[in-house]
Amino acid sequence: MAILATNALDGFGERDMQTLSARDAKYNFGRLIDMARAEPVTVEKHGRAVVVVLAVEEYERLAEAAAREPEKAEKTKKRDE
Repeated sequence: MAILATNALDGFGERDMQTLSARDAKYNFGRLIDMARAEPVTVEKHGRAVVVVLAVEEYERLAEAAAREPEKAEKTKKRDE
């Protein structure tokens, strides 16, 4: 299985993110799950990133942060008025 390290922006700064080809992800799905539980994994098809696989805990953290964004924007708007 070919695993390549590439730099990816995670919203808080740069870090290394593991990358798999779609073929490797398909034939080594268990390994993909193990990798994604440790850090997000980019899956590439024909050399182009098409998806990122991440642990459910990370997804929930991101979803919660996104849900709070409208509240944060509203507080900023009221403060600026």
